[in-house]
Amino acid sequence: MNVLLSVIDPVAISIGPIKIYWYGIIIALAMLIGISLATKEAQKLGLEEDTMVDMALWAIPIGFIGARLYYVLFKWNYYIQNPSEIIAIWNGGIAIYGGLIAGGLAVYWFARRKKMTLTLLLDILAPSVLLAQSIGRWGNFINQEAHGGAVSRQFLETLYLPEFIIEQMNINGTYYHPTFLYESLWSLLGFILLIILRNQKGLLRRGEVALSYVIWYSFGRFFIEGMRTDSLWIGDIMRVSQMLSLVLFISAIILLVYRRRDYPSKPFYSESLKLSKK
Repeated sequence: MNVLLSVIDPVAISIGPIKIYWYGIIIALAMLIGISLATKEAQKLGLEEDTMVDMALWAIPIGFIGARLYYVLFKWNYYIQNPSEIIAIWNGGIAIYGGLIAGGLAVYWFARRKKMTLTLLLDILAPSVLLAQSIGRWGNFINQEAHGGAVSRQFLETLYLPEFIIEQMNINGTYYHPTFLYESLWSLLGFILLIILRNQKGLLRRGEVALSYVIWYSFGRFFIEGMRTDSLWIGDIMRVSQMLSLVLFISAIILLVYRRRDYPSKPFYSESLKLSKK
């Protein structure tokens, strides 16, 4: 017998006019966990304890701005009519790719400013970012967004999902594909895989952890995006995230092959760890 549950309230805490949303709590938790893991890895490599925190103080705000601007630009017809909604990120509407692009530029600037090796910094960050993405998708779950097309309740039951997920996918009487969950699990699996590969001696060269992240995430995102009903579009031609995923996937593979062929002497990631301890 199924026990029907109520939809989760997106507001976690209300104190008078002040509202704290689950979306913000989950995103904040994702970032804290990601920074913590990256900091531990950076310390193993001999970097200063505050390096990742200092970097995050720049990359996270800039990444958020980029994520929101990316979304707003591709929804400009709506936001030009509703300008007050532009800053309402608590209602959702931030694009991961926009955040990654803006945050990546901030990391590049930080590496140049601190005279650090960019590829090594990206290798440190890549698994942590993927884990943060996995956790952050649950903010979409609370907001009942980033879902796929309509399905039957019976279909969701065949996936052996907990009742609270099934009922949260019930939006105005219609059940939907939990594409937030598909991407969350894909990112979590990628995080585990990157950690395993990164710790293998003599396997990945410097910069290849980050490239592996791009290959893994863009491959999964391409197919998951094709299932979503809230995609950003370029006209009526193609989903923006699918196009970008395809470009990133192909580019990362080409760059990986190019670096292996033309720069075979680049140090392995495991060698970077040894050198830092000398």
